[in-house]
Amino acid sequence: MVSLGKNIGLWLVIIALAAFLYNIFTKSQFEADGTQISYSEFVSRVENNQVRQVQIEGNNISGYTTINQSFKTYAPNDIELLPLLRQHNVQITAKPIEGPSLLSALLINLLPMLLLIGVWVFLWRQMQGGGANKAMGFGKSKAKLLNEKSDRVTFDDVAGIEEAKQELEEIVEFLRDPSRYQRLGGRIPKGVLLIGPPGTGKTLTARAVAGEANVPFFTISGSDFVEMFVGVGAARVRDMFEQGKKNAPCIIFIDEIDAVGRHRGAGLGGGNDEREQTLNQLLVEMDGFESNEGVILIAATNRPDVLDPALLRPGRFDRQVVVPNPDILGREKIINVHIKKIPITPDVNIRIIARGTPGFSGADLANIVNEAALIAARRNRRAVSMRELEEAKDKVMMGAERRSMVMSEDEKKLTAYHEAGHALAALHSPASDPIHKATIIPRGRALGMVMRLPERDEISMARDKLEANLVVGMGGRLAEEKIFGPEKITTGASSDIEMITSLSRRMVTEWGMSDKLGPLRYQENQDEVFLGHLVARTINMSDKTAKLIDDEIRALISRATKDCWKILNEHENELHIIAKGLLEYETLSGDNINALLNGENINKTDSPIKSKKSGSRASSVRSKKPPPAGETDTAVQS
Repeated sequence: MVSLGKNIGLWLVIIALAAFLYNIFTKSQFEADGTQISYSEFVSRVENNQVRQVQIEGNNISGYTTINQSFKTYAPNDIELLPLLRQHNVQITAKPIEGPSLLSALLINLLPMLLLIGVWVFLWRQMQGGGANKAMGFGKSKAKLLNEKSDRVTFDDVAGIEEAKQELEEIVEFLRDPSRYQRLGGRIPKGVLLIGPPGTGKTLTARAVAGEANVPFFTISGSDFVEMFVGVGAARVRDMFEQGKKNAPCIIFIDEIDAVGRHRGAGLGGGNDEREQTLNQLLVEMDGFESNEGVILIAATNRPDVLDPALLRPGRFDRQVVVPNPDILGREKIINVHIKKIPITPDVNIRIIARGTPGFSGADLANIVNEAALIAARRNRRAVSMRELEEAKDKVMMGAERRSMVMSEDEKKLTAYHEAGHALAALHSPASDPIHKATIIPRGRALGMVMRLPERDEISMARDKLEANLVVGMGGRLAEEKIFGPEKITTGASSDIEMITSLSRRMVTEWGMSDKLGPLRYQENQDEVFLGHLVARTINMSDKTAKLIDDEIRALISRATKDCWKILNEHENELHIIAKGLLEYETLSGDNINALLNGENINKTDSPIKSKKSGSRASSVRSKKPPPAGETDTAVQS
């Protein structure tokens, strides 16, 4: 608001100055009022004794007629004018021509220079992003002071990261009562580094610390330090800490600190690189000769591996707090926080949504609640029901439904049997997760999907479950081949093939699940990004070992293929039942599939998402790796 007022005031001054200059250049020095007449008419009126008074200023003449009408005219250098006026008894007043005032002349002469200076100042401030209050204040910190009194955030607004909150409660206690720790010689950490994936609430957590302690909260991004001018970043770091000292005790929060705190020497700029100078100044301020008591620096990053070691040593960022993706209890608390803002129906079961979203961050869960509210609004509902929440979850996980997509009956039938193959393999693989939903409605890039949901968050996975995932992954392709023949198989199983290949390779090279290769690791931990994809670096090995790895991968997939063929051959009638159900209803829950296999009828008006057992299982973990078997069948044509 202050910035808006300053901009409006600036424009008003510019408009007033322009009007003043216009008057200087365009306004006649002759300021008399009256009707403009020609010189001939003026002479004629004088000769007819119709002019009573005139005022002569250079060649400009103004005056009044005998009936008190004002007039003005421009006279040439007529030597007979004055005798004519005296002859007809016209009262004559003469004034010298007034030139511009000294101020006006000075302004006119300095105007070009003032305009150049004004344009230069404007461009300078634009380059600095308006972060400084003065035109030359580009070294001032861009840290924004948040007013916690009007928009206060506390730990009650942060859910799902109980361990992180416990770590930060000590910071809050120190800010409230520093003498309590200083009496015993204790020193509170100068820096706290929040580490976690994007969307887990690192910024919100930092604001909650300031809100709980009720102290000033300065926030700045790591990219705000570095500008095109050398030394600006270091100057802003110094100014930021100066502001912190003046407002101590306070919290300074640097978001995405990896933008300025990357490992030194890794770039091409060398020691004179502006980013490295900024980092050096930050290190000095955090561990320099001056004490910054009462100023606590909190930083956040999702790339702690690229930070400079000097930044992480004790005395700088002493404490590192991990803010992970929440578990099922944390997800339930986060959903409760966001769902308080919208009206809901009594059928909403937050636990089911929490179980169906493992691996989701707090931002993802907030997005689900928001999408559910938007869906309910489009349907003119007064409250959000469980159906909208389930649809929002599916939309966030897999994309929007593409019901307008035109599919022929043959394609629809093939998709139904493909998904039925996945579902049947999952039903008859004891180690597989229960089925939550099967659908042939296209979503995103997928033509259909079978979603299997674990009953709880899984930290590790057993070998029998991994092998069951391989079996389920082969179900779609083998069902196509069994029903339509080998010549009719399609590219719809591309993501399944990618998943089982990647999973079997990791079983052999990373997890030691090969009897021939033993518990040895043949792949490095660190992944490299190449053309936007994560590529695992393989350890140098002999050709014999590489061939053995390929043979073991092929053996795992062959064994899974054999087991899947056995299931399809022994339960072919169930394959047809599930496929016909998908063709009729398009979407079936786990309970719907069990009911169809037991010969029961299902009500078409019932929502297939209202499952009580397998239909209410938790969703598979989202990751950058290929999804678990049968959960996404990408329709990518090769």
